[in-house]
Amino acid sequence: MNAILSKLNSSELLGGKKGVLGLAVLAAVIFILLPLGVDIFRLNLVGKYLTYAFVAVSLVLLWGNGGILSLGQGIFFGLGGYGMAMFMKLEASDPISTKIQTTPGIPDFMDWNQLTSIPWFWEPFKSLPLTILAILVIPALFAYIIGFAMFKRRVGGVYFAIITQAIALILSILIVGQQGLTGGVNGITDLKTMLGWDTRTDSAKYILYYVNGILLFGCILLSRYILTSKFGMLLLAMRDKEERVRFSGYDVSDFKIFIFCVAAMISAIGGAM
Repeated sequence: MNAILSKLNSSELLGGKKGVLGLAVLAAVIFILLPLGVDIFRLNLVGKYLTYAFVAVSLVLLWGNGGILSLGQGIFFGLGGYGMAMFMKLEASDPISTKIQTTPGIPDFMDWNQLTSIPWFWEPFKSLPLTILAILVIPALFAYIIGFAMFKRRVGGVYFAIITQAIALILSILIVGQQGLTGGVNGITDLKTMLGWDTRTDSAKYILYYVNGILLFGCILLSRYILTSKFGMLLLAMRDKEERVRFSGYDVSDFKIFIFCVAAMISAIGGAM
């Protein structure tokens, strides 16, 4: 633990002096200049752009340093978004707020599609802790299944990229086609509160913006920690000379599966925000 903490406190984690300076400038812009210099509408817009930065961080980790081109990171971004949206929609669908529906207590789009009860896989999303856990675990598990099926068979390069793109397309068609379960083409809308807190107010937007920025920096630091570890060196070696790493006795597929799962979780956090 002391070794980990010492590494976390070192400038090496941040990429040396240039890395420290770059992160300091970025932090100043995100946490000081933008909140003071733009109105709440534009700040909220910047916050939405920052959610896509999580996907960028995951791609830098996965493709830039691991040589694994995934065109399906939107899968995990979407899973994270749906997870948080399901929690907020269930909170907004209490029996009192939905008393005019045919079946009170369920989301409006389910009522429109003549469902009479909440589907079983929606039930865990009534709890915020379980929702947060699901946002991390479900994308990671899905990434593990894809990675295990592909990397164990040494599928990589452009073939892996095309397969992930195809999976993303298939999943989007499935989700859009399940109007009564997922909201269909409209998605899950009319999300107003979280734990009784109105997220539409200016103060809420400021808080969510800062939370977004803090989580983004946390993911950047996690990525830097991975890349400066022994695993990170092996990741770079796999990108440049995969066969040499394999001949050295390392199971390359396990490393690829792990980094694919980490990238999936980072993308999912962005989607949830």
